[in-house]
Amino acid sequence: MSVRINTNIEALNAQRNLSTTANQFAKSVEKLSSGLRINRAADDAAGLAISQKLGAQVTGLNQAQRNAQDGISMVQTAEGALNEVHTMLQRIRELAVEASNSTLGPSDLSSVNDEMQQLKQEINRISGSTAFNGQNLLTGALSTTQAAGGVQAGNTYNTTGGNATVTAVDVSKAQSNATYTLSSAGAGTLTLTRSGDNAAQTINVTAIAANGTETLDFSTLGVKFTVQTNAGGKTQAGLVTDLSGAGAVTTAAGTGSATFQVGANAGETIGVSFTKVDISATGMSSLDTALTNFGTTQNFANAQAIISASDTAITTVSTARGLYGAAQNRLEHTIASISVASENLNASESRIKDLDVASEMVTFTKTQILQQAGTAILAQANSAPQNILSLLR
Repeated sequence: MSVRINTNIEALNAQRNLSTTANQFAKSVEKLSSGLRINRAADDAAGLAISQKLGAQVTGLNQAQRNAQDGISMVQTAEGALNEVHTMLQRIRELAVEASNSTLGPSDLSSVNDEMQQLKQEINRISGSTAFNGQNLLTGALSTTQAAGGVQAGNTYNTTGGNATVTAVDVSKAQSNATYTLSSAGAGTLTLTRSGDNAAQTINVTAIAANGTETLDFSTLGVKFTVQTNAGGKTQAGLVTDLSGAGAVTTAAGTGSATFQVGANAGETIGVSFTKVDISATGMSSLDTALTNFGTTQNFANAQAIISASDTAITTVSTARGLYGAAQNRLEHTIASISVASENLNASESRIKDLDVASEMVTFTKTQILQQAGTAILAQANSAPQNILSLLR
């Protein structure tokens, strides 16, 4: 082996190895101090890309969970207001039963009427003032509308002879952003099925006489069709055949409607329709008329009319509360599902991105020892050329 002074190969070799060890040591310190296996793309390019996608899903699901919780609060606000409306309707009915008794004189009936009219005004006030974060819930502003296409008011179906014209399609109580498909479930029956959760309802239909009208009320799903015939009428089988091939009804959110984003991705929403519930609303207007008539003429007949109209109004409010209750239950199940999905995605992201501290400590200890040894050896290699001085004596 030659002896050289200008170029110390052993020192250069020791320096190179020490530099590599120092680099590994620095990376190990960075990982241990951050707790992450991937601190930059160079650590694991593919792993970084995957973990970022998973991270986006996790943060999206966490926000969706909060959205669903806010949705429950919104639904509870509306349902709580309707609870009081129910109480007032029950009181109006009670007063009407009292007013139907001949033991009450004119002054007594006048007192009964005063309370009824006050309750009517309070129902309207609650409807107009019940709001969540500035959004009115019971005025009809948050309602479901029908989208273009499919079964529309004005469509006429006559494939089996005789015209069946759809004069109205009511989706005000239906779920928004959903598709409802009509199909035949057998002789004399029609089934309406909602996309997504495949909820369905089957109803019986009857023949329609000449120039007659029939209402097909799928009350569970909140969709109602009104069908009218011409002079030819429509048989039961013909009506089923025509409507089962008519297509679908697609709903959309009305202006300012309640659509809750309950997923991390676009389109993962749940729509809740907040229908109008005041004394002039559908299902309540007959009570409005009856109360007006009783206010003008306080007699037995008008009191009896209030009793009947109150029953209809109570049923209407019960239906609305039932829909809100169903929506709340659905949102609660959604939150539970989101929670599980978020937990699993967090675990997946952790396996890719988070550091195995025990394993990294082995690397840290090894590189620390190698760094100390490399420093010592470099010092020895740097002093080796001094041995040449012994040859010059």
